Order: sequence, then C-alpha cells, then structure tokens
Amino acid sequence: MIRVENLSKSYGKLQVLKSISLEIASGSIVSIIGASGAGKTTLLQVMGSLEKPDCGHVFIEGTDLFSLPPAKLAGFRNRKIGFVFQFHNLLPEFTALENVMIPALIAKDTKAEAREKALALLDFLNLANRKDHKPSELSGGEQQRVAVARALVNHPGVILADEPSGNLDTANALALHDLFFKLREKFGQTFVIVTHNRDLARDSDRCIEMKDGQIL
Repeated sequence: MIRVENLSKSYGKLQVLKSISLEIASGSIVSIIGASGAGKTTLLQVMGSLEKPDCGHVFIEGTDLFSLPPAKLAGFRNRKIGFVFQFHNLLPEFTALENVMIPALIAKDTKAEAREKALALLDFLNLANRKDHKPSELSGGEQQRVAVARALVNHPGVILADEPSGNLDTANALALHDLFFKLREKFGQTFVIVTHNRDLARDSDRCIEMKDGQIL
C-alpha cells in the first residue's frame, strides 16, 4: 500500500529524516514510536504529502506522490488519504455533520451524497445524536470520533494519524484504539499511527521505532 524510498528531509541545518526506506502492507495497522524529535511526525507528514521531502519517493498504491503536479496531488490526497490529528482540527463554526461532509464536498460529491455518507459514518461511530452539535458542545472523545469520521468520509485506502489519543483521557484513548481495529475490520483501511502509547504500539500489526531521523 505504501512504499517509501530513500526519504530525507531537513529544516535548515537540522536533518530530520535520514534516507528512510520502508514498506507498509495493505490493510495493516502500523505504529511509529520514538522519543520527541525522532522524526515521527515529519515522516507521517511527508508520507501524506503535507510536506515535501528534499529527496526520495513516496508511493501509495503505486502512485509516486511527488511526481504529481500540485492540483493532481491535492486531489489524490483528498480521495486516497485520511488524516487524524491530536487536536482534532475541527472547524468551530460548523456542526459535527458539516465537518464530516467537507472532504466529500471538496471531492465534488453533491451535498446530498456528502450528507448521506457523513450520516452513515456518524451513526457507525455512535454520534448520530450529536450530528447538529458544534465542536465546543462535544466532549474530547466525541470530537476525536468526528475527526475520524471526517478522515473516513471519502473511503480512503490510507489513514494517517498523528498522536490521535494524545489529548484524550485513558478511557477515551482505549476506545479510540479499539475503534481503529474495528474500522480496519469493516473497511480494510491501512492505518499508520504516530503514538507514544505503548499499549497501542503493542497491539498493532507492526511497530516501527525511530531515533534521530532513522528507523531502528
């Protein structure tokens, strides 16, 4: 599903990624662990094409992301990759339903199509009764589940999650971890998760440890 070849990335004189190569199988749940500053988030952002590497390649389903012109890359990212962040990044002025619909509308779904897909996901995530609430009216766990629904709405093959449970209490973190495995069973997506949570890392199909910009 994902192939990374000789990926390097620097910010000024600081080399954050050092010639990283790896492959991630379709339908797997992979955790990336390591101390702060190891390069985990940068690797995830480059894999998701949010950051451009200094050199190297990222292939998703055989497509070389950084060979695509900007508009095609944006379209590929919208359709093929879902993102879940630690702090949700929900738009505060929109309801839960509207937040989930946004990627589908960007992908040129009709409003009715986007609403139908978003409602189905919110129902699957036990949030149907919260669909008309704005983020400020939701708990932390509910906000994160809305963010997961938003990541899933275009049925992407890859979900990239950056410390998705880092801002949750223990109970909500466990519930989110269980949710990832249920989603994989239902939809067959590939999950790559940057985490400090050793329980999630232990339960993953594979755990990649990073240190000083390299894979150990």
